[in-house]
Amino acid sequence: MKNIGIKISLFLIYFVFAALLNSVGILVERSQEVYDVLKEDAAILEPFKDLSIALVSFIIGSFLPKIGYKKGMLISLAAVFLGCIGMYFGNSFWAVKILFATVGMSFAVVKVAVYALIGFVTDSKKSHSRFMSLVETVFMLGIIFMYVVFPLFFDEHDENAWLRGYLLMAFIIAVSFIIILFSKFDIEVKQSGKSLKEDINTMFKLFLNPVIWTFAIFAFFYVMTEQGIMTWLPTFNKETLNLVPKLATQMAVILMISYTVGRFITGMIVKYVKWIYIAVTGLILAAILVLIVLPMAQNVGEIEVNKFADLPLVSFLFPMIGLFLAPLYPLVNSSVLSAVEKEQHSPLAGLIVFFSAIGGTSGSLIIGYMFDRFGGDKVFYLSLIPMAIILISLFRLNSLSKNNANEVSITHSGHH
Repeated sequence: MKNIGIKISLFLIYFVFAALLNSVGILVERSQEVYDVLKEDAAILEPFKDLSIALVSFIIGSFLPKIGYKKGMLISLAAVFLGCIGMYFGNSFWAVKILFATVGMSFAVVKVAVYALIGFVTDSKKSHSRFMSLVETVFMLGIIFMYVVFPLFFDEHDENAWLRGYLLMAFIIAVSFIIILFSKFDIEVKQSGKSLKEDINTMFKLFLNPVIWTFAIFAFFYVMTEQGIMTWLPTFNKETLNLVPKLATQMAVILMISYTVGRFITGMIVKYVKWIYIAVTGLILAAILVLIVLPMAQNVGEIEVNKFADLPLVSFLFPMIGLFLAPLYPLVNSSVLSAVEKEQHSPLAGLIVFFSAIGGTSGSLIIGYMFDRFGGDKVFYLSLIPMAIILISLFRLNSLSKNNANEVSITHSGHH
């Protein structure tokens, strides 16, 4: 099989980055449990990851052509390897912050390089599409691994046992590094021909288009809602529902799986139903779920839950919100992309990264700051505020891009 080494390496890289990027919720819970960090301080982990991705995404166009994909990938993998080793030996809240900063910065480089390498190792449109979906599946497996397998390292008799998971991550990264190091590929990085200043100017000129600034508002509040829930779900499970830390983390995987199922179902029905109907229905159902399920959290008993059979119903139902929120991002992305000129797609991608990062950071910080003030059983009612703003932006976007509504098709999106 041609380029088998590079293909295996790409799978391993995406697996590790999926696991580490989506582990903020786990590390927020661990930081409180092991390092006695306050919730509002633990909330700072999201900005360390998101703002690092946003920052490097902006400057990547100017420095990646100078060093090339191979060197860029090797530097990124080495940085994350050191981050994982630093986590194991550093064993402190500072080590967690450094880990997320390195993972964020490295992923911004790796994501671009992986997409280029997929083009290099596939020889037809069909094989490209097939390999791409395999890579995305591996990304999902990485997330599930982090929430299901990683907690198996937790040990109530040894509070540092969980750090061994990072030695496993470091080993997988080392294998990827060696494969990439000895693989022969020479792909030229396309120069944009523009300076960083010109790129940023082009990006902000997009705001003259009302579709773009409405979309920016949508992206900000959508990711705020999503990350607020995703980051604080393990803490909610542990503190509000009284699940033991291992079970609290493992139950959060339902949210990740419900997002995947939601996107899959959307992909099937978007051919028959207009995007605005799917998006609005999903959003309203998400709000109804918050209003119906959160009151259940008030009636959970005081006894600590350590067995699957004793889990309260709310621990299954609340993460199902992913099923209803999942369609929004890819549907709106697709609608907006079809409403703007093709040459504007690249600066638009920059805007998506920027507003997603700021939104994710805000959501995590707000929930972290308000968790103890409102109480875990009430704090997620705050998600109804951005949901109301998202609803208005959906109707606005629909009226602005009506001419292009027929062209909309579902595309994989992820602001991972």
